[in-house]
Parts: sequence; structure tokens; C-alpha cells
Amino acid sequence: MDQPTRPLTRADWLGFMAMVVGMFMAILDIQIVSASIAEIQAGLSAGPDEVAWVQTSYLIAEIVMIPLSGWLSRLLSTRYLFVASALGFAVFSALCATATSLNEMIVYRALQGFLGGAMIPTVFATTFLLFPPARRTGVSVLIGLTATLAPTIGPTLGGWLTQAMSWHWLFLINVPVGLAIAATVFAFMHLDKPDWSLWRRFDYIGLVLMALFLGSLEYVLEEGERAGWFEDETILLLTLVTLSAGTAFLWRMLTRPDPLVDLRAFGNRNFAFGSLFSLIMGIGLYGSVYVVPLFLGRVRGYDSMQIGEVMFATGVAMFLTAPIAGKLATKIDLRLQLAIGLLGFALSVWWMGHLTSQSSFADLFWPQALRGSAMMLLMVPINQIALGTMPPAQVKNAAGLYNLMRNLGGAFGLALINYLATTRYAAHALHLSEQVTWARPGAMHWLNSLTHAYTPTQEQAAQLSALKRTAMLVRREAFTLTYNDVLLLMALVFLLALPVTLLLKKPAPSAAAAEAH
Repeated sequence: MDQPTRPLTRADWLGFMAMVVGMFMAILDIQIVSASIAEIQAGLSAGPDEVAWVQTSYLIAEIVMIPLSGWLSRLLSTRYLFVASALGFAVFSALCATATSLNEMIVYRALQGFLGGAMIPTVFATTFLLFPPARRTGVSVLIGLTATLAPTIGPTLGGWLTQAMSWHWLFLINVPVGLAIAATVFAFMHLDKPDWSLWRRFDYIGLVLMALFLGSLEYVLEEGERAGWFEDETILLLTLVTLSAGTAFLWRMLTRPDPLVDLRAFGNRNFAFGSLFSLIMGIGLYGSVYVVPLFLGRVRGYDSMQIGEVMFATGVAMFLTAPIAGKLATKIDLRLQLAIGLLGFALSVWWMGHLTSQSSFADLFWPQALRGSAMMLLMVPINQIALGTMPPAQVKNAAGLYNLMRNLGGAFGLALINYLATTRYAAHALHLSEQVTWARPGAMHWLNSLTHAYTPTQEQAAQLSALKRTAMLVRREAFTLTYNDVLLLMALVFLLALPVTLLLKKPAPSAAAAEAH
């Protein structure tokens, strides 16, 4: 990549920072509703299984847009695509707040995710097209912090907005921010020009195949465990659609001279392995943000604000580690920094994988802080390794694929976590229940003690209360053991990724892209 032909201006910085805020909002909205699902469910009169679509519809639509954004950015230019994306995101955020039925909310959330999804990879591509190599590491730290911090604080911010005002403000807050972003990017970002000739070669069939492939895949991963996997006809049908549409999509993208999504970027070894690490990072990023709040809610009984306070340590550690990660990337081999980050993340979730039913903020603070620091040490070298040496003409497309892999990692990770949580909970609950029998003196002593602790004049009611309390105790401990299993497996995934760093080529100093100007 060649260096930019003109120096950076204040307008460049203003436009770029507005784009970073837009990316933050788009990623934030994946998780911002998670702590307020119960309130949204009540407001829309939806069932507990149906309301999950408020989150699923956004994810499915976003995951289709992300790889398409590279082609759209070349067609419309970075400036016009981002402005259209920010405006669409703001408009459909406002409509989400006005939804009175679940069907309306699903449609608006899908369109919000589809349009907002273009903002994420566009920022990554702009980093490598706008900035010279000397500035690129520092900017990678900024977007890495943004991409990892947004899902971390999403549930906390969402819970606070819902408690302070109402769930409608989860969406209304996006409107003024989205409009301001669109105006700023339109005024100051002049990176490239539209190529309208691409419209004449638009691959409609490829778009349909990609939407069927990624949409069906995301649905199967999101809903499979809840529906019983292949026992459910819809899951079985969409699995067949995923396989057939995916095969046709891959064949079409690899055989067309002007593919909608250029998969030949994976021919670059560092980009291929960088994308693999992006997938693994997605597992850790979204998986840990999912598991720890589940433990705190189900086992410790914390509300959304208390959960946010515990998770806050991760965000603080990210902020404090960000400048260190950037400085380190200029001093040591990026492969070594990547290995340190993988090891640090594995240690953090292994540390957390020894939870007890009494674990609280003090017990989780240092593991959470280590996880935040490790995530920042990971994000900077992965960005540089995957995108830093791509030719300018391929950067926009590659950025879409790179971000797609992170989202797919999150989807695969959550599907695996839900499957593992279901099976391990059943095993732990059965094992613990077998220990609480009349043949166990310790269990009998516990039950008798509880029975006497309740109203002595109502012996039968006291016995039932003691049995109920014991059943709740078994359930609590089974959940605790289950979440430990999940966290330990996550640690194993990151440890197994360590040797892969040896397959990377040593990243050479890359230049910025003059072709983009």
C-alpha cells in the first residue's frame, strides 16, 4: 500500500471521528436491548420466545450488510454510503421507538441493522485508506477500543436508560446522534469518488444467495438450541437452505470476474489467518459478555445496573490498556503481541472459570480487568495483520469480510455456549440431585435443619419449604458449575489458537493507499 498523496487535514479528522461514533452506535445496538428484553416484551405484548427476535432480526440483517458494504462503498463512495447508513439508522431507530406490535418492531429492527451495518466495516477500511503507516497503529487502537467497548457497555447503558426513562429511549437516543454523524461526515469526509459503472454489473443473484446463506445461518445459530435443533422443521429447512445457498454463493463469487464479495482476499495468508483470529475474538468478546451477566443474574440475582457495575472493570481496563497496546505494536513483533493477548484472554476466562455461588464484584474485578486488557492487546495486531498489507483496491472488500468473521464468531460462540449450557446444566443438576437423597446423612441433616428453621406449628408446610429451598440450592449450584464449564472451554479455544500465530508471515511495514485519493 502506497502512502497518501496529501497530508491529513482537520476536516479528515472530524469526518473520521464522526464515523467512529457511528460505528460505536451500530455495534452498541446489538447488545443495548439485552438487559431490557422484559420491558420491551411487556410493551409489545409479546411472548418470551417471540421477543428474542428484537435482537435476532437486527443481527441477521447486519450480518448480510457487512460483506456487501465493500461493493456499496466503491459504488457510492465512502462518504455517501456512510451518510445514507447513518440517516437510515436514525430513521429506523425512531420507528423502533414507535412500534406497537412485535411484527412492526422486527421489521424496523431488521432495517435498522441492515442500514447501520455498513458503518462498521467502512470505518476499518477508512483507517487503512486515509492514514499513513505512522498514524495507523494509533488509529487502530481507537477503532479497536470502540469495537470491543460497545458490546461490553451495551447492556449497562440499556439497563440504565430503561430504568431512568423507558425502553423507547434505547432507540430514541440514536436519532440526534445519527443525524449529527450524517451531517458531519457529509461535510468533512472526502476520501474517494463514486464509481457508478458498478451498478450496471450488479449481481442480483449473488445478493439473493448471500442473503439466504448468511440470514439462514444466523437464524439457525441463534434459534437452534431454543428450538431443539433438527427436531424443529424450520431449523432443519433453514439448515438445508444454508448449505445449498452457501455452496452456490461461494461458487458464484469464485467464478465471476467482478464478484459482489471478492473471496480471493483469503488468498493472502495473513488476511486469512487474521480473519480466523477475528472469528476467535468474536467468540471471546460476545461469549464473555453473554456468560458473565447470565451468572450474575441467575445465580447472584443482580439487576441490570448491578451487572453493569461488575462489567465496568472490563471497560476501564480497555481504556487504560489502549495506549499501551498501541505503543507496544510499534516496538515488538505483532505476532508476539497477538500471542500475549491470546494467552492473557485465556488466563482471564480460566480465572473466571472458578466461580462459586458467592462470587461478587471483588472476586471478578481482576479477571474482568485482565480480560479487558487482553482484548485490547488482541485487537490492534489482528487489525494490522489482516488489513495492513492488503492492496488499496481490496481494502474495502476485505474490511467487510474481516468484520463478518468477528460477527460470525460471536454467532457460533453463542450457539455453542447455549448448547453447552443446556447439556452441562442437565448433567450437573442430575448429579447434584442424586446427592440429595434420604440415604445421605448430610442431606438429611440439612433438610431437618431447614425444616426446624421454618414455622414449627405447620410441619408439613415447613417440610415442603425445606424441599423447595433445597431444590433451589441444587439449581443454583448446577448453574454455577455450568458457567464454569463454559468459561473453561472458552479458555481452551484461545489456548488452541496460540500455535496458529506461528503460521503468520512477519508483518512488513505497510504504506497507506494513495490510490484511494
